Amino acid sequence: MRFSVAVGSAALAVVLVSAACGGGGGYGGSPSAPTSPSPTTSTGVITIVGDRGAQSFSPNPGSPGTGLTIVWRNTDTVTHRIALNDTTIDTGNIAPGASSRAIELPASGANYHCTIHPGMIGSVEGSAGQPPPPCTGQYC
Repeated sequence: MRFSVAVGSAALAVVLVSAACGGGGGYGGSPSAPTSPSPTTSTGVITIVGDRGAQSFSPNPGSPGTGLTIVWRNTDTVTHRIALNDTTIDTGNIAPGASSRAIELPASGANYHCTIHPGMIGSVEGSAGQPPPPCTGQYC
C-alpha cells in the first residue's frame, strides 16, 4: 500500500510541476482549428468565387497592395490551383475555405489562371498600380 501511495504522490507532483511551468504539451482541451495564412496589410487578397471565366476572381484585376504579394482565398465549394501564365508561380491546391500562401509577384504585374479549370483567368496590377502586362497565349 505504501508503494502505491508513493507512486501516486510522485505522479501528482510531476503533473503539478508541469502545469506550473506551462508544460501543457497539448494535453487536455480541444484541438485548435486549422488556420489559413492571414494576409498582412501589405498583401493583396483575391477571392476565388467560382468557374466563371474572367468573373472567377474578385477583384480582377487584383492589386497586390504595397508589398507585391497576393493571397488567393477560395470561397468556392471546389478546389482550385492558381498558376501564373508564364508558369513561374504555382499556388498548389487551394481547398474550399482555405487560402494560398502569400505569393510574391513580379513588379510588372502578372496574368494567371486556374490549372484545374483553365477557363478561370485573372490578372494582377504591377507595383504603383500600373496595369497588368498584356495577356498572351492560351489563357487570354
